[in-house]
Amino acid sequence: MKRCVVKFGGSNFKSAGDMAKILKAVRLYEKPPVIVVSAFYGITNELIAVMDSTVQDESEILRITDRLKNMKRESLETHIIDKTAREAVYEKLRSRLDELSRVLLGTHYIGEIPPFIRDRILSFGERLSSLIVAAILDFHGIPAVERLPEDIGLITDGEEGNAAVDFAASEASVASELPEDKVCVIPGFYGVAPDGRITLLGRGGSDYSAAAVARCISAEALDVWKDVNGYLSADPKSVEKTRRIERLGYSEAAELSYFGAQILHPRTVEPLEDRSIPIRIFNIDNSGDKLKPLSVIGLDADAPKGPKSVTYTDDFAVLTLAGAGVGIKPGILAKVTGALDRSGINIKSVVTSQTAINIYLNEADLERTDTVVRSLDMTAVSHIIPRRDLSVVALVGDGLGEAPEVAEGMMEALDKRGVRFTIFSVGASDAAAYAVIPRKQRAEAVRALHERYFPTV
Repeated sequence: MKRCVVKFGGSNFKSAGDMAKILKAVRLYEKPPVIVVSAFYGITNELIAVMDSTVQDESEILRITDRLKNMKRESLETHIIDKTAREAVYEKLRSRLDELSRVLLGTHYIGEIPPFIRDRILSFGERLSSLIVAAILDFHGIPAVERLPEDIGLITDGEEGNAAVDFAASEASVASELPEDKVCVIPGFYGVAPDGRITLLGRGGSDYSAAAVARCISAEALDVWKDVNGYLSADPKSVEKTRRIERLGYSEAAELSYFGAQILHPRTVEPLEDRSIPIRIFNIDNSGDKLKPLSVIGLDADAPKGPKSVTYTDDFAVLTLAGAGVGIKPGILAKVTGALDRSGINIKSVVTSQTAINIYLNEADLERTDTVVRSLDMTAVSHIIPRRDLSVVALVGDGLGEAPEVAEGMMEALDKRGVRFTIFSVGASDAAAYAVIPRKQRAEAVRALHERYFPTV
């Protein structure tokens, strides 16, 4: 029987008591799983905040390491009651925190944080989690070992901040370095470059880490434990009555993540789809006495077609480049996208016409994009217009791109509620159609589309 890869995210580590739920969940597996963990809730944000301050103030180093030690102490004292066993874990914890202190002190002395050092610092959140989780599992009679990405050879392409796993270089090593008779606990979020540097797999990349490990060992499934009841037809904060989605395809899961659903990182399906490894979603607050997934993601062909869910994202902005001939003048788009790529700015999409180029962005990148584009001094561009306070509301479901009536139905539903959309798109993906609307109308738009496509709920 193949092993499962199990992912526990930051939402599973909000308090010391949450570890009891993890112990219960792990005991449900017949064969020792491979566990991939995120940092304890809020730790990564703390590390991000402290990096810049330690460059200026050396005393911040002691503050952050003491805080991390105290946060781990609560979990250890709650779940490892034997003093000798607990002290052995403290010794390992102190060693890892000393390493973090030395790295932070180095940034203080040089007065800056190079990208490869930034990746190393941010990896400590997950490395502290894996140490604690493995120790607690082992103390409670679940034989467990910690395995770091550098130990098992999880090799990346070497890109700092947003690396991808090199599966050709990783699969044989990872599969051979994980003992099958014990639970193996791996910190997510990072891998190692061919030269040994730690490289992050993107913010929220622990899901992708888990998927990568699942591919490397040809896992039975990737099991993701959350604090929600699987995928739903809408965010329950926006819609009072929702339905659970029991089965959905890889494309649908990817689109839901892209358009704002918080259950999986958008890159999670990448390593799994061509190996047909399913992703199963469980609720850590309601694990029951046997493994019973709430939602299962698998091959698109195995999931029913049609609308599955209404989702949204507020992390959206548009920069419009206007001019009489910007849409046909050669070189403008290439010049702009090249400059943004060199500046490390991600473009979500580009929509063009004769008189405008609309660049879709994360809202946090809008101001910087505006500055970069204005510096290009393009005579064909008469106006550069930043547009914020927007939301994207999407209907997701396999086959929507092939159904022309979808656009008509969505427009009609939004119009009836007085929702004004500035951009509408269907067909770019077979599994999604979306509208760009004023953010203040987002909640109304979600309810309108949900009532239209899920009227029996």
